[in-house]
Amino acid sequence: MSWNIFKEKVLITVKTYPSLSRKYDELVCTAWITENWDWIRIYPIPFRKFKEESQYSKYQWIEIDLIKNNSDPRPESFRPYDFNEPKVCWKLDTWWDRKWTERKELILKNIYKDLTKLIADNKGKKWTSLAVFKPTEIIDFFWEEVEREWDQEKLKGILSRQKQMSLFEEVREEFKLMPKLPYVFKYKFKDENWKESNMMIEDWEIWQLYWNCFNKEKNEKLACEKVKEKYFDNFAKTKDLHFFLWTTRQFDWWANNPFVIIGAFYPPKDDRLSLF
Repeated sequence: MSWNIFKEKVLITVKTYPSLSRKYDELVCTAWITENWDWIRIYPIPFRKFKEESQYSKYQWIEIDLIKNNSDPRPESFRPYDFNEPKVCWKLDTWWDRKWTERKELILKNIYKDLTKLIADNKGKKWTSLAVFKPTEIIDFFWEEVEREWDQEKLKGILSRQKQMSLFEEVREEFKLMPKLPYVFKYKFKDENWKESNMMIEDWEIWQLYWNCFNKEKNEKLACEKVKEKYFDNFAKTKDLHFFLWTTRQFDWWANNPFVIIGAFYPPKDDRLSLF
């Protein structure tokens, strides 16, 4: 079988929290932007099985060979041509002279403010399933309790397979699955037409923040309050907050609203000084 291989230089903007996979044990889905301002998602990526020097961070450029993910019809979906570790390049930091300006030039080139239009573009010829969205007003930030354990059937399959040979045999003994998260976090917001929505957040950062706060506070409620302090009191009230949105494969195209928040983009509200 022949493959159309795309050699791409892409900027990582989002990593989702790991989920269980019957085939790969644990998967991370990622959202990227190319040098031509095209949005793509890349999965599966066994991110935590990469060597430390290949575990890229947010806003880092990497070079990778991609092919279209034929198991996913969404137009932005690609997967690695192989599972060799990507070449990690420079990071688009905010401490240098231009600060947030270059990130904004890349990420905010095309944004949605009307959620109804975005959903229509998902269901229409564009079939948009990955976009940047600017809420007009953030109303609230809250959390809901969910199942605390991974799916037992998937878990049994993974534990059984870990005893067998695999592509990642050399790191198998050290690899441990991430713990299941006991909560989901959500924003309540309005778009430019004052349409009100609740939307779940699946970003790796928010869940890592929760675990860091929980390990420090030893109290779930306090940990959740600390997460709200950052994502609502800080990001929503003091930053120029945008959402990275994409559709879930399960609800893409047909659901009333197939989108979830996969990350937050939060430059300062006024970074004019970063130009000098």
